[in-house]
Amino acid sequence: MATHGARPARTGWVGWVYFAATVLLLAGIIQVISGLIAFSRSGSTLITPSGLAVEVSYAGVGWSFLITGAVLAATGIGLFGGRTWARAVGIAIATISVLANIAFFAAYPLWSAVVIVLDVLVLYALAAHGREAGRR
Repeated sequence: MATHGARPARTGWVGWVYFAATVLLLAGIIQVISGLIAFSRSGSTLITPSGLAVEVSYAGVGWSFLITGAVLAATGIGLFGGRTWARAVGIAIATISVLANIAFFAAYPLWSAVVIVLDVLVLYALAAHGREAGRR
């Protein structure tokens, strides 16, 4: 019996993809809220982890958080829909996040470790089981 064009059925592993989608969607919502909070402040702030002093305007922080949050939320929604572009963007974002949190590990060790673990789980879910979300 020929099964030309037939797709394999979803397995229970697709839950990993939905976990990754949920993590990205929640991270996006938190980023958007943080961006809106940054807009409510005026002036600038000094960021000084480990003796490093950098002056950052709240408006710049707000826009970067809003844009990042929108991309994260859109990626999470796209993953729930089984979109291939969302899988690629999710892998890219999680990889960048791992590298960024490694760089800031000395300043924020506990938070960086938590985020790295979540990012590695997202990477595993999307790389190993991402195709299953697109199957109907």
